[in-house]
Amino acid sequence: MSLIVQKFGGSSVADAESIRRVAQRIVDTHKAGHKVVAVVSAMGDTTDDLIDLAASVTEEPSAREMDILLTAGERISMALLAMAVTDLGVPAHAFTGQQAGLHTDTSYGAASIVGVVPERIARTIQDDEIAIIAGFQGVNQQNDVTTLGRGGSDTTAVAFAAALRADVCEIYSDVDGVFTADPRVASAARKIAALTYEETLEMASHGTKILHLRAVEYARRYDVPLHVRSSFSHKEGTWIVNESARNRWEGNNEAPIISGISHDTSQAKITVTGVPDKPGAAARIFQTVADAGSSIDMIVQNVPVNMPGTATISFTLPITDVKRTVRVLEAQKEDLGFDKVLQDDGVGILSLIGTGMRSHPGVSAKFFAALATAGINIDMISTSEIRISAVLEADDVEKAVRTVHKAFDLDGEEEAIVYGGTGR
Repeated sequence: MSLIVQKFGGSSVADAESIRRVAQRIVDTHKAGHKVVAVVSAMGDTTDDLIDLAASVTEEPSAREMDILLTAGERISMALLAMAVTDLGVPAHAFTGQQAGLHTDTSYGAASIVGVVPERIARTIQDDEIAIIAGFQGVNQQNDVTTLGRGGSDTTAVAFAAALRADVCEIYSDVDGVFTADPRVASAARKIAALTYEETLEMASHGTKILHLRAVEYARRYDVPLHVRSSFSHKEGTWIVNESARNRWEGNNEAPIISGISHDTSQAKITVTGVPDKPGAAARIFQTVADAGSSIDMIVQNVPVNMPGTATISFTLPITDVKRTVRVLEAQKEDLGFDKVLQDDGVGILSLIGTGMRSHPGVSAKFFAALATAGINIDMISTSEIRISAVLEADDVEKAVRTVHKAFDLDGEEEAIVYGGTGR
């Protein structure tokens, strides 16, 4: 007998029929002799609909009230799923994040987990019943409901898997696992059998949407095995485990050089020109950006030959942060001593990821040669031990994904299937 935490995304519970299908899977798992805890997202586009509804009422909704509003989506799906499971003959009880014992800090809209006390959940599964938990939400010290931000249901599932010492946390979506590229862009993408936490973190942080970054970080910290699979089929998915477990999975074979390709078109680029070329100037600029609450990905600095004594700094950040960041930098222009702030919203990032890159020379050359052959220009480059990333024009990104995917022989024999259409 195993304890399994199963997380179902919005596309898996998009309507009544989908909820009944998910309920049957949960019941089948229970009847196979396992204890089951299910974590569920809001149905389909419910969260987006609630955000739009709030925007129709006020231009600046309170963060506290927004959390109260948005958690309604998961409350609906958890209650319906519990009803559906019970209707199949297995007692099930629904719990909000607060009832389940997920405690957070006071950062409304993007709260961090500070503790999980799953007493009611543990009692439920000890009584051979199924616990259904609303994902994405918790409670803070003021007894206010909070949300964990986008992808928070993944983090909820992993947090309860760690607290309950579950044997596995299954993450269900509308694709059969993690693929070598987004199957909506590269139809020949191949499903990956197993990944390390490290590889998955790089993929999640550079555009792969199948798993949320915070969930992978949490799983790595507490060594929670993840099984990413589809709620629309019964195929084996992708296992995300520590490196030693990955090595056992691969047997005597070397880990593949390249695990996959990620892309992200939700980024933009800001360039600051005429920055004083002296110690501390860059630090002051990035402190200003940090104070604005913006997260930076890639950074490039150079000294133009025609402007001695100055530097040009370019960096990428989420496109949603651009206006705020430009506004803050412009307000500090005189104090920071730079010349101009320029923004470019038409960029995307392509990333090549794989632990095998550590011991195989020539990967970078092959990557850049493939892009050059396709006539794709590179704006910025960033690397880590297991990743190469390039900033390209947004219009070139999908072509670049397919080009590099083929260059590294990642194409599979069968066309990848996307059952629901959203990837969650």
